[in-house]
Amino acid sequence: MTSTENLTQLGARVETPASPEAATLETVPFTRGDGVPAIVRFTCPEFTSLCPVTGQPDFAHIVIDYAPDGLLVESKSLKLFLTSFRNHGAFHEDCTVMIGRRVTEATRPLWLRIAGYWYPRGGIPIDVFWQTGAPPEGAWLPETGVPPYRGRG
Repeated sequence: MTSTENLTQLGARVETPASPEAATLETVPFTRGDGVPAIVRFTCPEFTSLCPVTGQPDFAHIVIDYAPDGLLVESKSLKLFLTSFRNHGAFHEDCTVMIGRRVTEATRPLWLRIAGYWYPRGGIPIDVFWQTGAPPEGAWLPETGVPPYRGRG
């Protein structure tokens, strides 16, 4: 979708999708202009999914940075997509990369990176990083702002 008139979720009562596969990521137009690309950040500090083996909940702090070309991901649709993982069983690595790939497919950005900072499972935190390639030249790329896990130090 490329027009705001075609949005089906924003401003409407929408149930959480049953799965990430059933979720729809909607987009809105973005005028990139000339010069250095903008970097857009979404942060989800309370992401949850399920362990595919035990069914127990897993928690993560997800940070998505992308340089849009002609499309932005509409934030409510992104929120619904991320919420759909609450009933989805997958390993940390699969969840993180799936999110990055789906946002990339929907928006076709110049560049995207995702960082998944997963809280410890079995005493080991797992951090997962994925990106589409080299970041755009000249773009300001802030740190993700999530410190490494230190436990009770």
